[in-house]
Amino acid sequence: MIEKTFPIAEKLLIHGHKATGKLFELLKAEAEQLGRAADPDVISRIAAEKKEMVAELDQFTRQFGQVLATEQLGVGGDGVKSYLVKAKAAGLSVLEAWNLWRQIVAVSRQCKAINEQNGASIVLLSRHTQRSLQILRGKSPLAATYGPDGSTRSELFSHTLISV
Repeated sequence: MIEKTFPIAEKLLIHGHKATGKLFELLKAEAEQLGRAADPDVISRIAAEKKEMVAELDQFTRQFGQVLATEQLGVGGDGVKSYLVKAKAAGLSVLEAWNLWRQIVAVSRQCKAINEQNGASIVLLSRHTQRSLQILRGKSPLAATYGPDGSTRSELFSHTLISV
């Protein structure tokens, strides 16, 4: 049966490799935008493209999982490795498939690291924006305090510095 599923698996790996590489490039572009005065339109476009790539990779994962299930193998990295070992034992040339899989795993790790850095940058930018808004509204950084019941309360007295 692996002789029939292997060509499908190879095509899936090629597609997964391309999609993973595209996601990596998008994450790098996002990091670059976040590192300077980011253009909200560009960030929004990148976010939409990332969403598409994540959906493609999700589809790749589901489809490859179906191939693995056909061979009664578990889904995930160990299942892929077992699949490729099984294909090699059946006399199939798996060198390109192994290389694609290794690259997908390596680039996925890089994507995860960049995505975490981008998330941290977004949190910092959000905090900065919130703090700037508080200053413009005339609220001190200590404006939010905890009451006896544990809920947050804002200062009762503040004044607006700028109004648009």
